[in-house]
Amino acid sequence: MAPVLALSALSKRFGMDSPAVDRVGLTIPDGQMVGVIGRSGAGKSTLLRMINRLIEPTAGRIVCDDTEVTALTGQTLRLWRAGCAMIFQQFNLVNRLDVITNVLIGRLGYRATLPTLVKHFSREERAQAILALDRLGLAEHGLQAAETLSGGQQQRVAIARALVQCPRLILADEPISSLDPMNAARVMEALRRINREDGITILCNLHHLDAARHYCDRIVGMAAGRVVFDGTPAELTPAAEAVIYGTAGPIPGDDADPLAAFPPPLAAAG
Repeated sequence: MAPVLALSALSKRFGMDSPAVDRVGLTIPDGQMVGVIGRSGAGKSTLLRMINRLIEPTAGRIVCDDTEVTALTGQTLRLWRAGCAMIFQQFNLVNRLDVITNVLIGRLGYRATLPTLVKHFSREERAQAILALDRLGLAEHGLQAAETLSGGQQQRVAIARALVQCPRLILADEPISSLDPMNAARVMEALRRINREDGITILCNLHHLDAARHYCDRIVGMAAGRVVFDGTPAELTPAAEAVIYGTAGPIPGDDADPLAAFPPPLAAAG
């Protein structure tokens, strides 16, 4: 597989503090689902926000194919963000707006702001939003205010919003950390299905180690801003876990039956 994304010596320092991200180098092949794990403060969220250019790197490069992402400005940066969709822990929906309009906000990167704000969406865009909601089992809720939905439903609306961006890459920042196990499983299944059916590359920050093992092709472990593990779920040994999480306290989600909350994973598309 040809690499879709390459990070070279990527770093971010806030003030005089120790680096939040410290010389990270990664190559992410097209169509891979990658789980990024580590303790709070390990640099996971900062890493994803730099890839989307929501945070500017202090040093290093981000390259997608032949495009120097770290050099993009203006319209080309806006288009990069449109094709590099973000899903956030707290959903980032507009509560008072209906579900369909929240999904259509995902088209903002491709059109003028004012028509979007006054709901001047095309028939094709509305059909695209309804189709995305239907894929996520939410078409019947399209006219409801976003605030009337459960947390798991709101996160699936956020995934639908990402889908209408027609992204090549989805960056999911702790998408299940505020959800109960049943809704967490539904969200992870949705992301895995999109990865398999659409071939969209997904980088997913996860607090739950069992979810990373269960759904991801590859796991990247971070500690103190650095990548300290990069391998398959099968290669994530207790010794590797100790390096990622340290020796104090339990490893998140690592209980006697770590897959109990999650159904069997989807088979890879053949």
